[in-house]
Amino acid sequence: MYDSHMHTPLCRHAAGTPAEYVQAAKKAGLKGIVMTDHSPMPPWFDADVRMSLEELPFYHAMLEKTRAQAGDFYVGIGLEADFHPGAESFVHKLVSAYPYDYIIGSVHYIGAWPFDNPEFAAEFEERDLREVYAEYFKLVTQAARTGLFHSIGHLDLPKKFGHVPAEGYLDLAEEALQVIAGEGLSLDVNTAGWRKKVGEIYPSKAVLARAFELEIPVVLGSDAHKPEEVGYRFQEAASVLKSVGYAEARVFREGRAERYSL
Repeated sequence: MYDSHMHTPLCRHAAGTPAEYVQAAKKAGLKGIVMTDHSPMPPWFDADVRMSLEELPFYHAMLEKTRAQAGDFYVGIGLEADFHPGAESFVHKLVSAYPYDYIIGSVHYIGAWPFDNPEFAAEFEERDLREVYAEYFKLVTQAARTGLFHSIGHLDLPKKFGHVPAEGYLDLAEEALQVIAGEGLSLDVNTAGWRKKVGEIYPSKAVLARAFELEIPVVLGSDAHKPEEVGYRFQEAASVLKSVGYAEARVFREGRAERYSL
């Protein structure tokens, strides 16, 4: 398997060198990794948790060196880019300026609210959860239509701190899933949810079952922010995927998806 979602210290909240991530991946028995650190964004957007535009050439050079040293072990160079209305042209220019292997599109903000930031999690208590999820999936739908991304990151992220509507949210995700399928995008199947309060993979088994019905491909990622998280609970993730019908996952090279068996 391949781990296609991981970060570097350039995002200001991760640790470990790319070479250490490579060694951790080899120890875990993986066939390769794709580094996808938080991309630069306009200076007004969430600057404390991502590299700056000036640091981007260093990011490329660092990973190119790591790839050269890794030999036959695959090291892809990618980004996790935010979707935020109004920033699309910035992201388009960014991802078009370098031959990235893989771009994840993630929604971390609903309006001005960084809903996955623990410092602002109390806001969930002030809002209707169904409305939160409806707004979130509306933004995901917009992101999927931009043509900027290869996959959508951690699709049901609002559940991170355990805030899940009593009625569920699969119905609210339907349009986003339909658009993701129609646009030919993949889903980031992200094991970091098992490290969060919700204690569940992103996206949920129910969402994955619907994604399988819609023939949406999946890409495994640990969302590692330190080397010891590389490949985190991938065997369990594979079991969840198999239980809903998936027999294969994908890894991206030069922007093109390659299939491999689970």
